[in-house]
Amino acid sequence: MSYLADLDLSRVPSHVAIVMDGNGRWATQRGLPRTEGHAAGEEALFDTVDGALEAGVKWLTVFAFSTENWQRPAAEVSFLMRFNRGLLRRHRQELHEKGTRVRIAGRRDWRVPGLVLRDMDETVEMTKHNTRMTLTIAFNYGGRVEIADAVKRILEDHDAGRLKGERITPESISSRLYFPDMPDPDLLIRTGGEMRISNFLLWQAAYAELWFTPVYWPDFNREHLFEAIRDYQKRDRRFGRIEDR
Repeated sequence: MSYLADLDLSRVPSHVAIVMDGNGRWATQRGLPRTEGHAAGEEALFDTVDGALEAGVKWLTVFAFSTENWQRPAAEVSFLMRFNRGLLRRHRQELHEKGTRVRIAGRRDWRVPGLVLRDMDETVEMTKHNTRMTLTIAFNYGGRVEIADAVKRILEDHDAGRLKGERITPESISSRLYFPDMPDPDLLIRTGGEMRISNFLLWQAAYAELWFTPVYWPDFNREHLFEAIRDYQKRDRRFGRIEDR
């Protein structure tokens, strides 16, 4: 039985962001290699995508590979490169048919294999006109790096004479993030029991409602997403304001 009926569909968060954590610990508990946990997380991801579509979420952003993940063992990093490439190839047609636009947020640098970048680009191109939901995959992504890159763009614009009196403001930085048109997340979910956001959407998550669960990512599904949305709908989002008395 789905808990979707318990939700107020007029108050579903427009943008949900998820730190998909706990794959390695899920595998270790079962005596499996850590890579098996990452593979098991694929079903969780696409059940969650379907749940987001079902609930009417317009933007879903997931943390797939961080700039810090390069510090993991070489074999695990190599697996994650191949796995994320295969994940896009396996699911892009399905995502396209469901009206989902796919975008990739993160640095494109020498460490990311060319074949991975090619499959990312092909998926983005295939789905770019879809409007039902935008699925942003944060890959080779770090929140601090994104902010640093935005500041670099301001300096480049200054040196090129493009600022034309523009001042350094939160808005000038926001306009130079990877996807300036992406709304700030309303709800940020982290699985796996850790209570931190780990360099994910640092700028954009300033006023996000945070929801933590001990459930490891491979065991997460759309019902957990609906549970998080239900809790979100109980909260009073004031953004620093107070109600008139």
